[in-house]
Amino acid sequence: MTNQIRGRLQEFAHSLIDQEKAQVIIEPKSNAKGFWFGGGNIIHHDGMFWLCGRYRNDGDSRTGIGAGERGLELAIFSSSSICGPWEKVKSFSKSDLEHDNEEVVSIEGSSLLINNSGVELYISTEKNRSYPKDVISFQKKGTGVWDIDLITAPTVDQLNAESIERVLRTEDLGSLHLKDPVSFNLSEEGGGVGLFFCSHPFTWASSNTGLAIRGLGEEKFSIKSFNAIERGRSWDVACTRITDRLKIPRVGLLEDEMPMSLYFYDGAECLRSLDENLAGIKRPRGFSCEEIGGMGIGYDSQFPEIMRFSDDFPMFISPQGTGCSRYVSTIVTNDGILATWQQSREDYSQPLVSNFLSFESIAEIFAS
Repeated sequence: MTNQIRGRLQEFAHSLIDQEKAQVIIEPKSNAKGFWFGGGNIIHHDGMFWLCGRYRNDGDSRTGIGAGERGLELAIFSSSSICGPWEKVKSFSKSDLEHDNEEVVSIEGSSLLINNSGVELYISTEKNRSYPKDVISFQKKGTGVWDIDLITAPTVDQLNAESIERVLRTEDLGSLHLKDPVSFNLSEEGGGVGLFFCSHPFTWASSNTGLAIRGLGEEKFSIKSFNAIERGRSWDVACTRITDRLKIPRVGLLEDEMPMSLYFYDGAECLRSLDENLAGIKRPRGFSCEEIGGMGIGYDSQFPEIMRFSDDFPMFISPQGTGCSRYVSTIVTNDGILATWQQSREDYSQPLVSNFLSFESIAEIFAS
């Protein structure tokens, strides 16, 4: 890849995830620290746009619900236009998502996907279950273990928690908690469905990206890797969590290049906020629930290999609050690409924001 193409790809990403142009589209329950909405995506189905995400209220994942409600609602919104306005049409509570006699402690990321069988809604929840016996002493009172479930229906309107089933769970201690699914069709890689997910070890010492595949004609997912992209070496050494795969338009300088996809990811230097040296450079470092953003690129023919672009420094930082900019998701429309993400605001809340980049602007960026 030439330096010219590399530079244009970075310009494209910055133009799409434009922190200054971002517009709030879904507000959290309260404009205060610890409250946000996001962690989902948008699809187009049956002539409508559908947006999923979860409302999160203040709380601490180390203490279960003892220090706040945390992830309390999975919501789906609809709009006739990619520009909104968005109307909430479905809501799933923690109790709605319980199954197999396991209480749901918190709701985390979700992902909508369209395929030949209809619509799939992937959901991650923390369930009130115990750690494996060998490490049970590491489990904090009131906390559970994360895994990923699936709801299917012919249309979004028909999605119903009665069809919920588990799709990913593991006893692997280094990746005991599985959450934040990112689903995508593998149309150019032989068919089937790919599912990126975030994992944490039983110690909660890091955030990592894994990959599961459900092959064409198969009913079950198999985990291919718990390390689909390695954690970084500086600003993203504690967390590297892929949140989106975007196929890049082949225009201008990219017309003769092999098809590529852009991977947005959340990164953090530490999982808990660290005290900074007052004589040092003050900067957003990223930490759990306040991550900042980076990106990588992969040639589709070499999937799932990913080249990291943001090696030493993050690329996406909110100009407000903690600098948090995370859970990027994109949708390609007939007119351009819409990106959504959670962005820290002055009041330290994280609403869902968006920015639209037209194909005309994209063609200008990649013009030879």
